[in-house]
Amino acid sequence: MKFRSFSGFCCNIFGLTVLILLSSCTDQMSQTRPFVLTTATTGGTYYPVGVAIATIAHAQLSESQGISLTAISSAGSLENLKLLRDNQAQFALLQGPFGAWAWSGEGPVSQPQIHMRSVSAMWHNVEHFVLLNTLVTNGDIMDLDNLDGERYVLGARNSGADKTGRFILDTLGIDYENKFTLGYMGYGPTTGALQDGNIVGMNIPAGAPVSSISQAFALMGDRISILNWTQEALDKINAKYPLWDWYEFPPGTYPNQDKLVRTISSPNVLVTREDISEEVVYEITKVIWENLATLQEIHAATNDMRIELAVTGLGAPLHPGALRYYREAGLKIPDRLILE
Repeated sequence: MKFRSFSGFCCNIFGLTVLILLSSCTDQMSQTRPFVLTTATTGGTYYPVGVAIATIAHAQLSESQGISLTAISSAGSLENLKLLRDNQAQFALLQGPFGAWAWSGEGPVSQPQIHMRSVSAMWHNVEHFVLLNTLVTNGDIMDLDNLDGERYVLGARNSGADKTGRFILDTLGIDYENKFTLGYMGYGPTTGALQDGNIVGMNIPAGAPVSSISQAFALMGDRISILNWTQEALDKINAKYPLWDWYEFPPGTYPNQDKLVRTISSPNVLVTREDISEEVVYEITKVIWENLATLQEIHAATNDMRIELAVTGLGAPLHPGALRYYREAGLKIPDRLILE
């Protein structure tokens, strides 16, 4: 009996040692493996800004903290949620409404994404509803209600642009299913289709200035318009999700744009998985905000990012790593963003 007891004791010690070693290795791997940040199509703002964030994070954290971040392109917010859910990406950029939809399981997101946590509000996602001038009457968003079978692109199929575009038009009472012939394309191909006369307009929600809109205005500035918004339209889409606010393009924001455009915007958000370690998320949050000037030099869309707005417009609770950083920065955190 003594021998059997001693043997069992040794086995238990050996098993415990293996578990400790495996746990240590797992912790080390989670700290050193390259984390993936999923963005959107290359013609918008998500991809270049995501690449910039990943580049800065890698330069600042790879050697000192063993943290590496790589940005990849995708179809946008809806695909990003799937990649995050399946752990094919550990960080994702989303349009603000998707953050709210994902946490609550509403809109195009059928199930609550309870594994998701917020990291930060980012730059503003600006609505660019573009239409040929020959079809413009009042010059505002409700001009889209006058289309009669013309081909219009809300975004790539199942993209964030497509889903938020549908939400906006549904809320405004524009019967796009019957009044539009819908096309499905990414930002770059959409601009080409507009120039070639294959579509009459496009929906490009992105940080301004966005390259696909710049390209379109450079070649077609006298033939297209970005539609303005009215207070009535803004109030309608803010009724359930109060995420949008005014955003103005002064003349010259885009090539050949000679009039002020008054549109709207909502914050983009950076999210992560709940199982990413607190230290990793803390360091990535810190590196973004402490290198904001560099990020702004890389892309003008990030010029409206400010630390005091970092928790504004978030739909999911904060990750503990981000929460720790914002508390250190002295931000007031709404109770709904805290899970402790």
